[in-house]
Amino acid sequence: MQSIRHKYANMTDTSLTSVLRLLQSARLIEARLAGEFSSVHGLSVNELFLMMQLDAAPRQRLTRVELAKRLNTSASTVTRMAAPMEKLGLVARETDSRDARLAFVVLTPTGAERLAEAQATLAKRATDVFRDRWDVDEIETLSDLLGRLVVGAPGNLT
Repeated sequence: MQSIRHKYANMTDTSLTSVLRLLQSARLIEARLAGEFSSVHGLSVNELFLMMQLDAAPRQRLTRVELAKRLNTSASTVTRMAAPMEKLGLVARETDSRDARLAFVVLTPTGAERLAEAQATLAKRATDVFRDRWDVDEIETLSDLLGRLVVGAPGNLT
């Protein structure tokens, strides 16, 4: 019979390996998508996620602080990301009508159009990520397992 200490050591090793593989996989997938998003849509993967968060929000707007929570980053990073997107007309700033100190980042119609195009590319490329490795049932299992990791997380888009 396996000792408790040994049992948890294996779980820790397996957990560590799983986390490392998830991080490596995320970077690999992002790298595969980044070139096409940049050249075809003029967006980074992070900008795509920012726009997806805005699109999913009520009135397609969020404060920088709320965007930062949903993107797991800082409000200053959101500010740096949003500035060039504002210049391109993809997002805009909007102040609250009742409290001028409260500012929102808002998805513009131009941004919504660019987002729709980029999401179509993402949908096509998502299939490519798994095509040569797993069957449909395995992909569904992976999706279910990863869904359990993000359930209740701020900014969960699924």
